[in-house]
Amino acid sequence: MRISVICIASIAGLIAIAPLAARAQAPSEPQRVGAPPNKEVIELAQAGPKAPARPGRQGPWEQQQKDRINAWTVGLAAGRIEGAPLQFASELARVLDDGDNMRVLPIVTRGPFDNVYDLLYLRGVDAAIVYGDVLDHFKNKPEFASAWRRINYLLSLFPSEVHVFARPEIASIQDLAGKVVNFNTPGTAANFSGPIIFKQLGIEVKATFVPHSVAMEKMRKGDEVAATFWVSSKPLAPFLKGKWPEGFKFLPVEYTDKLEYYVPAYLDASDYPALIPQGKQIATISVPAVLAVYEWPRNSERYWRLVRVVDYLLERFEKLQKDPGYHEKWKDVNLRASVPGWKRFAYLQDELDSTKVTVVRTSADMVPASADPAQLRAQAARCAQRSSRAGTALQALPGVEPDPEEAVTGASRGPSGSTRQASPRTSEDPETGSHGPS
Repeated sequence: MRISVICIASIAGLIAIAPLAARAQAPSEPQRVGAPPNKEVIELAQAGPKAPARPGRQGPWEQQQKDRINAWTVGLAAGRIEGAPLQFASELARVLDDGDNMRVLPIVTRGPFDNVYDLLYLRGVDAAIVYGDVLDHFKNKPEFASAWRRINYLLSLFPSEVHVFARPEIASIQDLAGKVVNFNTPGTAANFSGPIIFKQLGIEVKATFVPHSVAMEKMRKGDEVAATFWVSSKPLAPFLKGKWPEGFKFLPVEYTDKLEYYVPAYLDASDYPALIPQGKQIATISVPAVLAVYEWPRNSERYWRLVRVVDYLLERFEKLQKDPGYHEKWKDVNLRASVPGWKRFAYLQDELDSTKVTVVRTSADMVPASADPAQLRAQAARCAQRSSRAGTALQALPGVEPDPEEAVTGASRGPSGSTRQASPRTSEDPETGSHGPS
């Protein structure tokens, strides 16, 4: 009897095990859509693939290549693809390029305003194109009380003209009071400078911050958007292609004493033949652009890169102004022009003070013929109160005679004649080294 019970139990066990064995050997059926996953599948998925073996350490040849490529490479935060800053950065990179000895990498960014953040905090950025009124904004913010002091400048670059493009029913900039004006997207020059300029003019508008392409289409279709506000070096491509309905126009922005950070400028038919009649000038203002650099600790690896940038810049600057294929506004750049409220990179200042660098006069075409000379001098005097180099600022204005002692000529000492050598490599990795104190 006992033997019979044991046999029956064994047979029952085999019957129970058989289906499990069959499931293990049979190929799995496809999972029905919407059905809960099998427990076995979950366990296998969570197990995941085996981690790949970590690659071995870089060999000596690879490390040499990395060091060689990074040794004299400088990151330059420029701006958006459609803006003038990126074009100037690309042309500057082309002129300064010298293979492994000097390489500038122009970087597409959100715009000149956000470039300040990139210059201060983004890894790999040593220089940036920003606008002259931006630094004043950061000085007034407690969180940037010390950070802004780590920003120097090399050059006062091209002026970026203000363009206020309006619908037919808008006759003057004062007519925009209470109307919708678009200032482009956050981070752009228009987004930053536009509200400041309208506030200084005492005109309260309904500001929007959408892409200009969207706002311009709304202007075509109706009166939802009265005008768009642009800040960029003329001419702007959107106003050169296509045809605008009758009455769409640029509004004059007259320079006044309230606009102390800006410079008188104008738009004419040579800039926008389809929108401005021959012989007519539209008065406006311009925002000076600045080539800014980070003030790395003296004798650090990144500091010596900027020193080499200065050497190449002084040696090759003339190419930007005389060789074909470069933006016309390079001819308006004065190496000695100062920027009110800014500190020049010390090494470049020393070079300008101690060597015979050619003074390039600013073109009178930057200022409209109708501009009041007394107004220009008054503006320069205000700049002098905010700058320790007032004489240089005065020389940058058209029609103001330079100091004979400053008007020197001759060739500058370039990289080929430089006696300064790069400091030994430090532990700072150019790919991971962050700005400022850790």
